[in-house]
Amino acid sequence: MWLLLAFTSACLLGFYDVFKKLSLKDNPVIPVLFLNTLFCSIFFLPFIFVSANTDWLDGSMFHVAQGGWECHKWIMLKSLIVLSSWIFGYIAIKNLPITIVGPINATRPVMVLVGAMLVFGEHLNLWQWVGVLLAILSFFLLSRSGKKEGIRFTHNRWIYCLILAAVLGAISGLYDKFLMAMPENGGVGLDKMMVQSWFNIYQCFLMGIAMMTLWYPKRKSSTPFHWHCAILGISLFICLADFAYFFSLSQDGAMISIVSMIRRGSVVVSFLFGAMIFREKNLRAKAFDMFLVLLGMLCIWIGSH
Repeated sequence: MWLLLAFTSACLLGFYDVFKKLSLKDNPVIPVLFLNTLFCSIFFLPFIFVSANTDWLDGSMFHVAQGGWECHKWIMLKSLIVLSSWIFGYIAIKNLPITIVGPINATRPVMVLVGAMLVFGEHLNLWQWVGVLLAILSFFLLSRSGKKEGIRFTHNRWIYCLILAAVLGAISGLYDKFLMAMPENGGVGLDKMMVQSWFNIYQCFLMGIAMMTLWYPKRKSSTPFHWHCAILGISLFICLADFAYFFSLSQDGAMISIVSMIRRGSVVVSFLFGAMIFREKNLRAKAFDMFLVLLGMLCIWIGSH
């Protein structure tokens, strides 16, 4: 069950990346990201309110558990980690082709893998190791493809932003496993809906501060903001993708290293839209790089059965 949820999350994440690219075209990053966190918060507020004041959602997957400071301090830390990753990721996807962003993001689980082995003692079999090595190989081949478009990985600040976003995203993935795991397994044992609901609200609060202090005073001298309906799509798909993701991690036997790797299969959706809608270049070489990522996903799938 947790594998099916992970693949569902991957598909939704692909659409999330596409809507991010559409929303950030000729738009500043900060207000777009603020609206994303605002709409996500609005989406979860009814679940928080109903769970706290009625018994309608008791026993359902939409029930939001209650908790005090001992719970919320962990969720606030998650908000800081995720928001930092999102800021750098939004900056990168605004300035780089999505057909490069997707495959690079697809190598993120390699960092999660190392962390999962060190922190949670997870072990991979031969098939899973082959999948990881293919993902690493795809990153180096992608750097060669990027050079044909004038993107030198070692001298491009947007690539550095993307890598930093990936590192922070990997840390967030490991932290999610810690939050979801039961205390007897070395975790905190937080409710998945509580984590997803409240971390979006805390992110909205933080982004509101950032927008009012960093962007709003300089809005007339920087890139002007204009509304795009794709901004709503960002919030919708990230909420659904994260819901499937957290639900997957809450299942018995779920491995964060495998879930994170499967979620990077979102590259398929973003790549196809990059070719059809954004008309990006050098698709043949990038398609081979993406093929290696998909082959790695297949090896991991085989190794998990």
